Amino acid sequence: MDRMDDRDEPVSPAWELLLPAASAPARTRGRSLQAALREAVRSGRLAPGTRLPSSRDLAADLGVSRGLITEAYEQLTAEGYLRSGRGAGTWVGSAVRAARARAHDLAPRSPGARADFVPGTPDLSLFPRSAWAAAQRAVLAELPHQELGYPDPRGLPRLRTALAGLLARRRGVVADPERIVVVSGVAQATTLLGFALHARGVRTVGVEDPGSPQHDALYASAGVTAVPLPVDGEGIALEPLRASGVRAVVTTPAHQFPTGIAYSARRRTELLDWARSVDGIVLEDDYDGDFRYDRAPVGALQGLDPDRVAYTGSVSKSLAPGLRLGWLLVPESWAEEIVERKRTMDLGHPALDQALFARFLERGDYDRQLRRCQRAYRERRDALVAALDEHFPGSRVSGIAAGLHVIATLPERYGPEDRFLARVTAAGVAVRPLSAYAHPSPAREETDGPKRIRLVLGYAHVPTARVHEGIRLMAEAATE
Repeated sequence: MDRMDDRDEPVSPAWELLLPAASAPARTRGRSLQAALREAVRSGRLAPGTRLPSSRDLAADLGVSRGLITEAYEQLTAEGYLRSGRGAGTWVGSAVRAARARAHDLAPRSPGARADFVPGTPDLSLFPRSAWAAAQRAVLAELPHQELGYPDPRGLPRLRTALAGLLARRRGVVADPERIVVVSGVAQATTLLGFALHARGVRTVGVEDPGSPQHDALYASAGVTAVPLPVDGEGIALEPLRASGVRAVVTTPAHQFPTGIAYSARRRTELLDWARSVDGIVLEDDYDGDFRYDRAPVGALQGLDPDRVAYTGSVSKSLAPGLRLGWLLVPESWAEEIVERKRTMDLGHPALDQALFARFLERGDYDRQLRRCQRAYRERRDALVAALDEHFPGSRVSGIAAGLHVIATLPERYGPEDRFLARVTAAGVAVRPLSAYAHPSPAREETDGPKRIRLVLGYAHVPTARVHEGIRLMAEAATE
């Protein structure tokens, strides 16, 4: 039977929400009651206009002192959640609007896919949890207290020094620690460069076509428009680049995304000659330059002309994109404005993460991780090529043996592309066509003629045993 107040009206069941708070330890009970009552109003369980019991009655119902309830009423009245008047009681105020608690996951996923060949993701199960945890414990034990303050916006000197050694040794970069900026991945590096370009009066930047779809939006956020420039068999095409009028261009020369080519030595030289002739800059995204399976990786373009190339990379393909940890190496003439922009953007990358990664580099753990990934990804690429040969006879894999994806061109009998994609998607196989990474071009549509299906197949995140099964499912769906 409901308890009755002095007017014989039932007390609202909403007060049951306060019972756990009333049982809180004595020193926190008052704050707990206020928080529970506040949440009851916010959530709509106590609607605007609801009359609250007297402090005496509610205290008796909850088994707490009347002073705690009086204090809670006064605090929430001051905040605007409740209203009261002398002799008129206490009511839920009308200023609060109930808001549904929501926490949607906007992370990119392929929900429900039986097989997922969407490129861009490493094998997150290869993340070195034990070594990372050991480094974390060591850093927490040894890190001086002062290093938990606001860091140098460029990054901790210890990490920048370790990164300079890594990049010089593995990627042939001319790496001065004073010109390295630790960033939250290549996306932040791109945005920083966009702001620096805009500050110099540059309003356009050339981007590879086909290329990463993220570049357009990232540069647009800094007020810089991306100009698509075609890629041929050697790299970004020079004549369209010269004709575009841009003075900055984004490239992926070690392993172009998504075509999979490596820029030729001639094109690399021509690209730098162009930058010098227009007093321009090349923005090098070395997103997966460490992973080459048939030979040693080609060195970074930046090593040929550090004054004309800004170089960026991250741990997103080698460790995990969720770490949001990368680096930007800028020409000396750009360093000051990039560092100042980084300072105003976020006051520097988290110091603990930097110290942890520095230790990871210094002890050789990162090199071991790269070797581990190299072995796994090479095996998966070989499995993917073999599965395509078996289930899609006549298909062709193009691009160098590197990175985390291949370009697979299927025979015309599996087309047209839209029907093929509809069938494999319905079968639960997630794929992306090469056309998804191209900028719209009516001229291209008119001159290409009959299209063969060209797929960008990511394999790094697919266990070897699942590669063959996924390609078989795709083939069965395509031939139904």
